[in-house]
Amino acid sequence: MKKTGFIAIVGRPNVGKSTLLNSILGEKVAIVSNKPQTTRNRITGIFTRGEEQFVFLDTPGMHSPKNTLGEYMVKEADNSMREADAVVLVVDTGKEITAVEENVIAYLKKSGIPSVLALNKIDQYDREDIAKAISMYAEKHDFTAFVPISARSGKNVSEVLDECAKFLEESPWFFPEDMITDQPERQVAAELIREKILRTLNKEVPHGTAVVIEEFKDEGSLISIRAEIFCEKASHKGIIVGKNGASLKLIGSYARADLEKMFGTKVYLNLWVKVKENWRESARTVSNFGYREEK
Repeated sequence: MKKTGFIAIVGRPNVGKSTLLNSILGEKVAIVSNKPQTTRNRITGIFTRGEEQFVFLDTPGMHSPKNTLGEYMVKEADNSMREADAVVLVVDTGKEITAVEENVIAYLKKSGIPSVLALNKIDQYDREDIAKAISMYAEKHDFTAFVPISARSGKNVSEVLDECAKFLEESPWFFPEDMITDQPERQVAAELIREKILRTLNKEVPHGTAVVIEEFKDEGSLISIRAEIFCEKASHKGIIVGKNGASLKLIGSYARADLEKMFGTKVYLNLWVKVKENWRESARTVSNFGYREEK
């Protein structure tokens, strides 16, 4: 009998939600960087095992929004949690409980939705730290399970999956067996390029970058992509382009390698950089760049 269920992965920025999803799927569908608030849209990751199909909703990190983009991201996370059949709350094992976790726990108590606590980054802490964290959260809520994990190395990730399997219900699957995400190819491409910007430039450029795919042509043996990178200041454009275009070439090289791996074919990537001042403050521009609520 086929079973399925929608499971929201929630938590603070930079606790490893996207890394956990990618580890479960064995494929990169959500971008990862060491910067907080990397994920902006809700990402659907689909994992099919035998007669079970897990539909994971990877969400933006919950935080106090400071602009229109931030408000959109918080709504995405909040809506995903309310649409799910179960929740995986991901926390950094060595960090204290904040208002973010308190708010999630309050919702879990009120709704009665089943939940698993994934205590991430255990490779950075000792057994006493892990035991302390479990005790701290156990006092706050009766989670179905407490699973210490390292999303980066994959340690105990299968246990998270096994716990989530208990929440699945008998139902026809919503997606084909070989599908791992419902993201459009353009969105996947845009997010992979944005990840390479974050990783290549490290701390030089803040989160005020967006990538828009202006052209996506699949010719079978070659995919041609024209992408525009928007930043908020002219000085940021200079950093992204780099001396003699060196930084932009490096971003393009890294992005092309990931895109070719994902699409299984050669990719021609044409990148352009443009300035759109204070775009994160404009509801219209945020929506035009693809960050809009589903109706």
